[in-house]
Amino acid sequence: MVTIQNTELKEGIIEAIERARKLSMPVLVSEVQRIHPIQPLSVFAAGRDQFVGERFFWKDPSDEVVMIGIGICKEIQSDQASGRFFHVEKQWQKLMNNSIMLMDEKQSATGPVMFGGFSFDPLKEKTNRWAQFSHSLFHIPKYLVSVIKGEYFLTTNIICTAEDDEALYEVIDQERKAILGGMEEESLPGLANLSTVTEVNPEGWKKRVSEVVELLKAGTMKKVVLARELRLQFEEQIPVEPVIMNLLEEQRESFVFAFESKGDCFIGASPERLVKKVKKDVYSTCLAGSIARGKSLKEDEELGNELLSDEKNLNEHQFVVDMIKEAMDKVCHEVRIPARPQLMKMKHIQHLYTPVVGVANEESSLLQLVNLLHPTPALGGLPRKEAVQSIRTMEDLDRGMYAAPIGWIDFDGNGEFAVAIRSGLLQGDEASLFAGCGIVKDSDVESEYHETNIKFRPMLSALRGN
Repeated sequence: MVTIQNTELKEGIIEAIERARKLSMPVLVSEVQRIHPIQPLSVFAAGRDQFVGERFFWKDPSDEVVMIGIGICKEIQSDQASGRFFHVEKQWQKLMNNSIMLMDEKQSATGPVMFGGFSFDPLKEKTNRWAQFSHSLFHIPKYLVSVIKGEYFLTTNIICTAEDDEALYEVIDQERKAILGGMEEESLPGLANLSTVTEVNPEGWKKRVSEVVELLKAGTMKKVVLARELRLQFEEQIPVEPVIMNLLEEQRESFVFAFESKGDCFIGASPERLVKKVKKDVYSTCLAGSIARGKSLKEDEELGNELLSDEKNLNEHQFVVDMIKEAMDKVCHEVRIPARPQLMKMKHIQHLYTPVVGVANEESSLLQLVNLLHPTPALGGLPRKEAVQSIRTMEDLDRGMYAAPIGWIDFDGNGEFAVAIRSGLLQGDEASLFAGCGIVKDSDVESEYHETNIKFRPMLSALRGN
């Protein structure tokens, strides 16, 4: 059982209530404690009954940052299309400006942290499938367990209003003790039984690919990314925990994420960083061009070498490199990019990969970088505006948060966003999985279709348990 130390939280709540009365607005109080090691997935499971639909899970590829959020202290959300990154940042800064932080040391990814993301295209007509997710949606959790380079922290976040009193402390204290006291690894549920897998209009998708190829041959666009959907039906409601566990075991070098909203859960294991910011240092990833893994070491090496010398994939990759460099040059006074891509090998697929490192200007923020980088040519196309317009009109799929930025920001402006690929949306006893590929003028329809099948594998494997 996790022991909660005597804390300053009660005094912090009293101070926050007084400040809320003085300012005539709610005030956030955030307390951080070091705790003994606990199993992160057990923390997530402990919030299942009381906070279902109000949890998130995040693990970066290096295992340096793992975060589990339970409950919603505050939600920042918007369905407006224009200025959405600015709107979220403004709301976050407003909350931070008057907050009270109780921490012995400033540690990134602890204290006030907001987690969430954006839809791929706010101008695309929204369907009921994504009804529980706004175009911009972030949660500041009530309780946050952060594992930072092997050290464990518990953050408690509370919004205090002028109407509250110090009895609020007792409520919070009892609630978090109940959550942390209920953590048992054996309480994790098993996988649901999968009954059917349905491709959503595959022939229609292939027809669209052919149409895009002709469009590219006749016009000035260089690339358009088209995505499609698999729909899975299960015999019972899909528990999130075993799916996360499988992703953690099978996709160790990916960003593993789960983000619940009102009962639905967007979940995935993305190999692709959009951007990370640590003080002034920023990091991005160019990931475009892919091929399957080989069944033997020799075949795998041959496939990797084929990818490294394939003109179509190298050109597609260079589109991403050029665009990311152009975007980062706008907000960085230094950008470093290797001359040639290398291979990133995942369980089912290998990619062309180029890391990007920059030093940000003093006034540059993480969300400003997200705005500049989304969508990269790897997920939208090139030129960006024309490609996204083509996706909007030609793609039957409502992408929602698929292929869009998902991640976190802390009180100091540090954080990280991944591109939400290799992902799916869990809704009761149904799951929708998404995969796309970049279409260029010399694309082959069947090859692109086969590529999407490879990209479905991580989530299919995690949901099937094989």
